[in-house]
Amino acid sequence: MAHISSLIFITGGVRSGKSSFAERKAIEIAGETGGRLNYLATGVATDAEMKARIEKHQRDRESGKYRWNTIERSVQMGEVTDNFTAQDIILLDCVTTLLNNELFLSETVWDGAFLEKVKENIITGITAIKNQAGTVIVVSNEVLNEPLLGNELVFTYGRLLGQIHQYLVKEADQAFLVEAGIPIVMKGVGR
Repeated sequence: MAHISSLIFITGGVRSGKSSFAERKAIEIAGETGGRLNYLATGVATDAEMKARIEKHQRDRESGKYRWNTIERSVQMGEVTDNFTAQDIILLDCVTTLLNNELFLSETVWDGAFLEKVKENIITGITAIKNQAGTVIVVSNEVLNEPLLGNELVFTYGRLLGQIHQYLVKEADQAFLVEAGIPIVMKGVGR
């Protein structure tokens, strides 16, 4: 019998409640399937604010009544696939941080070949995890609502993120936009 997995894409603005919604969704799926909860965290403590956010997320998961297996991985998502089985629910939080980490991993010039490689690394890594796990929930930030004028780096980042989002939504079984804590179905359930 072929392995069947699902991909759920969740996006929203900063502090919109998307991570909390993603965690509730993962717990709901684990309750239905008996699967193991895995948190694939991409954040890197580059400053005091980010360190505090990471520690808060860790405390929240540890103090909850559900057990999460946390894997901290800032780049090369495809290298963690051996950690998962078809019964696992993976919550990857978040694509915007992952893209940032991949872009600034080295001092490489951002030419077309490099940017394409970064995009492919992210897409193939997430796809490899999906092919191994039962359910993958991918969280990202909606940073493309404002014009990205005046800064070539920001424009390039936004363009790449938009391409990754489009791919993930196309491949997703369900897609949600979270606004002010309210998930809006964009694809899948209810559509």
